[in-house]
Amino acid sequence: MSTASGEPSDDLPAKAPGALLLCRAHPESVGPAAQLLRERMLLTGAGPEWSVLVPEGKPWQHGVEPVDRVLTGWAGALAVSAPWPVLALWWDPDRSGFTLASGFRRTVGYEWLANGTPVGEDEAMRTFAARLGLDPVLDMQSLEQLTKADPGADSRARLRGLIAVLARAGVMLPAGLSPGESADRLRDVARIQPGAEQVEWTGWRAAVRAELDVVEGSAVGAWVRGSRAGVLAMVELAAGVPLAVWGVRRRSGGWIAAGVLLVIHGALGVAYDRLRAFD
Repeated sequence: MSTASGEPSDDLPAKAPGALLLCRAHPESVGPAAQLLRERMLLTGAGPEWSVLVPEGKPWQHGVEPVDRVLTGWAGALAVSAPWPVLALWWDPDRSGFTLASGFRRTVGYEWLANGTPVGEDEAMRTFAARLGLDPVLDMQSLEQLTKADPGADSRARLRGLIAVLARAGVMLPAGLSPGESADRLRDVARIQPGAEQVEWTGWRAAVRAELDVVEGSAVGAWVRGSRAGVLAMVELAAGVPLAVWGVRRRSGGWIAAGVLLVIHGALGVAYDRLRAFD
């Protein structure tokens, strides 16, 4: 985007890739689930019913996977291990976009080129709005504007427009956690937020027990006990193994994590009573 004088504005996309993970759950629920990603992240609130995860590492800089693929894998892994949706926001010098993951359903996303040119499908926006329960008239009108050509809006402005729509659904990102910022800047801002905590790997036993405690106290607690738990466990095992294999073939760490998480959850479901017997 340019100013009236022709000088570049500070709204141009950041050169360095960056990413945010928005979870529709409180931090105390997100933390245990995020541990299973085995990635160091900073966690803080992003509204009354939302949390945001800020990656401390930058695996996309290794050249194996671009930032969008890494974030799609992380979002999918979190969503299949938790009863709430996960929205990944990502950007790099060439593109920006989002991916919404929710349970076992196919992920949905949209992206824009650096100059703001839409390259996604309109149907994706409608699916996105429906899955988050956004207003089918007012919110959808705002989302549709993001799918139309606008020479005055670059990719960073498009993501800001998306956040503005999500604000009506309760998303309130802390000041400074803005799409388009570098990963280092996001990390520094997240660290100083009140109540911010670091999510890091503490070992399988501690991480799994912490997550089970959260899930048992939630509305889906019945699904980790009894006959329904057994059915869900078998479904997770059946889906997790081929997903992990597919991730290995694609050399996709995010999808490997999603498959492994499904296998772990399935195995825990099968052996749940025995695990709790040791408490």
